[in-house]
Amino acid sequence: MRHTKIVFLSLLLAARAGITTAQTESDSTSVKSDSITWNQELEGVEIKAQRQLIKQEIDRIGYDVQADDESKTQTVLDMLRKVPMVTVDGQDNILVKGNSNFKIYKNGHYDPNLSKNAKEVLKSMPASMVKRIEVITDPGAREDAEGVDAILNIVMMDGSKLDGITGVVSGTYTSLEHPNFYASLTGQMGKMLLSVDYGYGGMSSKETESHTETERTFLETGNHLSVHSDGTNPGGIHYANLNASYDLDSLNLLSASFGGYFYKLNVQGDGWSGLSNATGQPLYSYCNHYWMPGYNHHSWNGRLDYEHKTRRKGERLTLSYMLALTRQHSDEENTYDNLVNTPFPYTSSLQTERERFTEHTLQADWLRPLGKGHQLEVGGKYIDRNNNSHNTQDFRGSMPMTENRFKHTTRVLATYADYIYNAEKWSARAGLRYEYSYLRGSYPDGSSAAFSHRLNDWVPQASVKYQLTESQSLKLNYTTSINRPGISYLNPAIVSSPSVVQQGNPNLSSSHSQSMALIYMYVGRRLTLQLAPGYRFSNGGIADIKTAQNDVRYVTYDNIQRYRRISFEQYVQWRPFDGTTLVINNNLRYEHYENPNLGQRNYGWSDNYYANLSQQLPWKLRLYLMAYGKIGHSPSSIYYMQHAYYGYYASLQRSFLKDDRLTVRIGANSPFDKYLSSRAETVNGDYRDCQASWNRGRSFSLSLTWRFGSLKASVKKTEHSIENDDVVGGITKGQ
Repeated sequence: MRHTKIVFLSLLLAARAGITTAQTESDSTSVKSDSITWNQELEGVEIKAQRQLIKQEIDRIGYDVQADDESKTQTVLDMLRKVPMVTVDGQDNILVKGNSNFKIYKNGHYDPNLSKNAKEVLKSMPASMVKRIEVITDPGAREDAEGVDAILNIVMMDGSKLDGITGVVSGTYTSLEHPNFYASLTGQMGKMLLSVDYGYGGMSSKETESHTETERTFLETGNHLSVHSDGTNPGGIHYANLNASYDLDSLNLLSASFGGYFYKLNVQGDGWSGLSNATGQPLYSYCNHYWMPGYNHHSWNGRLDYEHKTRRKGERLTLSYMLALTRQHSDEENTYDNLVNTPFPYTSSLQTERERFTEHTLQADWLRPLGKGHQLEVGGKYIDRNNNSHNTQDFRGSMPMTENRFKHTTRVLATYADYIYNAEKWSARAGLRYEYSYLRGSYPDGSSAAFSHRLNDWVPQASVKYQLTESQSLKLNYTTSINRPGISYLNPAIVSSPSVVQQGNPNLSSSHSQSMALIYMYVGRRLTLQLAPGYRFSNGGIADIKTAQNDVRYVTYDNIQRYRRISFEQYVQWRPFDGTTLVINNNLRYEHYENPNLGQRNYGWSDNYYANLSQQLPWKLRLYLMAYGKIGHSPSSIYYMQHAYYGYYASLQRSFLKDDRLTVRIGANSPFDKYLSSRAETVNGDYRDCQASWNRGRSFSLSLTWRFGSLKASVKKTEHSIENDDVVGGITKGQ
């Protein structure tokens, strides 16, 4: 850990030491436009052109992937490591603005496959297929209430000409027996463009091996519980997409897409639990084996978009429809043996869960220029969302079987207006969204009475940006978001085990959160620097409630959480020499959780850091070195405090054939640590515990990527479509 800190601080000091040099270079003789910097070398009358990689707009920060020379031989996941406010660790976990609470769009609309399977898809997708990557830091009123901290928009390559059929095939295999495969084809038939892709990712028992130790003390009795478990969850995921667009004429475009994913896991493991009193005398103990032979999850979605452009430049009308289907099926069997004075009368249990999610969405958007620098966007959206669950728990004859059926319906009607202003130095955006929501829960088995809620939410947002100089800008923004409870938070079914009893709360309502940020950005020829202090707060947030009685934990949910966060995000991209690039993403934050009803609070400082060095070597070799981790202790809820961690990664690659169409890469993830550990502790509630877990760290990989044909075009998409991201605690969230 100490070595990682030293490496990180050294890289940070080196980057900051180069600010003066880079600023001096940026002041040298040049002629600049909005997106291109031309530098003239007098010797030999040679002219070099370099497009600006990073650009800040009123609501987003964009990274020009095609302007990066490395995009020809890298994956989209590699490019994400260079994007401001985005970090990717050695396990390919993606964070945006230091959080996992984000959604991924493709060409401006929500893509369920990318959002829920980003690791598998983006590490296989070649960057040559992507035009730019955008971090939408403060979405407008059109999608402002969708309940995420940020949006990651992947803009694919476009064009009007296609030379035959183009495609990409890539594959990766690691020493932990993880295969990954991706293939994509694009073709044109008259006015129609078609694109299809398919991917597969496998997980082995070796890769998913995990070990967990928990030491817990119950405050009521003083008894101490020790739990040890070892498990694996091998399986595989398949994902596919089909996209098509048809140019009706120069003003009308029709596009459609269909895709989804399916995964199945064989979750299994063994554990041991033992309870002793305050003096260390054993009270009970048992061993258990758990197995989930039938765990599978599949999700499919279809979308149809129609875009009409008028004779007025910039005016367009978009009509969209989306259907989303998700099905989840799990059977978990537990067997117990070596029983000593156990407080439960059974030796096995079988829990089954069947969850079905269906959603219909209709949306209309109209963008109207009002004059030079002024435009207005208005629209409406209707969502019809239905969740159904069926849960049973059978204790194999010793206790009555429990069964619960629950149906939850949500209907949302929203309207919005967004005003946008652009001038030479100033840009501004202000919008207001109104949402009416109707929520109804019912019990088809008649076990309880039906209930319903009607909610009215106003969601304002505003941003203003000032261009200080040609290379410096300053932006201030305010946003609001809404979270609505999903079926797993609402379902009142009681799920029991010897140590925990869990139950949803059907009376949950939506919650609001507000955030403000000030973003300073400097974009020079060799240095890009971003500094972004921010503040986020919410009241009445959805959170879990954990209690303990008779040495058994009870878990439910309520709208009781107050949250405050002060953050300072930093981004540095420095190119001290041709062929050398240093990228540092840093997120320093103070977080404060509070439950006023229980008089509990949890707070702490932490610093999430990421540093990546790319170096061009002789013989067309390129070396990548990366270090990442967290310093300090960060609260993850009112109860838990997470401790520091670290990791590191290195890779070496070379490209072959004409236009570098074949790329070979070897990589090493945490080569000196067979296992990576994480630690957390409970600091509030009816018990205190310390949890430690170990997962496989060391791995070596070999990747091959082959591009064939021409990549001059991609399936066209309408500029706006549908995205629904407001649900927390439901099966539509990433697993």
